[in-house]
Amino acid sequence: MPHKNLFTNGRQGDIPCRRNTTMQDYQRQFIEFALERGVLRFGKFTLKSGRISPYFFNSGLFNDGDSLSRLGEYYARSVSHAGLDFDMVFGPAYKGIPLATAFVIACRLQSGRNIPYCFDRKEEKDHGEGGRTLGAELHGKVLIIDDVITAGTSVNHSVDLIRRAGAEPVGVAIALDRQERGQDKLSAIQEVEQRHSLKVTSIVTLEHLVEYLESQGGNEESLAGIQRYREQYGIAGSRGGI
Repeated sequence: MPHKNLFTNGRQGDIPCRRNTTMQDYQRQFIEFALERGVLRFGKFTLKSGRISPYFFNSGLFNDGDSLSRLGEYYARSVSHAGLDFDMVFGPAYKGIPLATAFVIACRLQSGRNIPYCFDRKEEKDHGEGGRTLGAELHGKVLIIDDVITAGTSVNHSVDLIRRAGAEPVGVAIALDRQERGQDKLSAIQEVEQRHSLKVTSIVTLEHLVEYLESQGGNEESLAGIQRYREQYGIAGSRGGI
């Protein structure tokens, strides 16, 4: 059976927001968790795109049992809140492998759902068990788990691999949506959604991060840097965007 709404209390704990969204308790807790672990930092960071960003998100610093366990729970909350309907999970190598693993364990512990998952190899193996993927056989509706979407390269590869196996990619779950443009007016996430007709959900967005920083006080410098960055690179419809 497809797995949907993994947690019955996934919509509890809404925090009123001055804009057109609400931030959930789990989203606020995730931001605090990312700050605590040094995953989310503020300053000046040069991205692969060459852009100078006022903040940086490094999911590789979720690097022990406790942090992965908590991270899996946040992904599960996000997916449940989004109402995504899926049969199994795919984690693209390399970062998606521990994320998908943590996610299915969290689903099992929190809701009792036993969700199969698999991941790919960077290079196809022609001996032993062979093949391009490890884990459960790709089938039915597949949810892709990754950390962020920048250029969309990883998702494009994953979608192609899943469809060639005869399965159907139905969504992507990521940790942070930076809500910034790619080469055109759309963000990489919007491009992925349009190109592949699937839904992308994130634990938090940059809008949530701004809301959190505003609520804490004393973050004027970071907020000003983010505002300038969004005026230059933000997507339409987000505060500070075009």
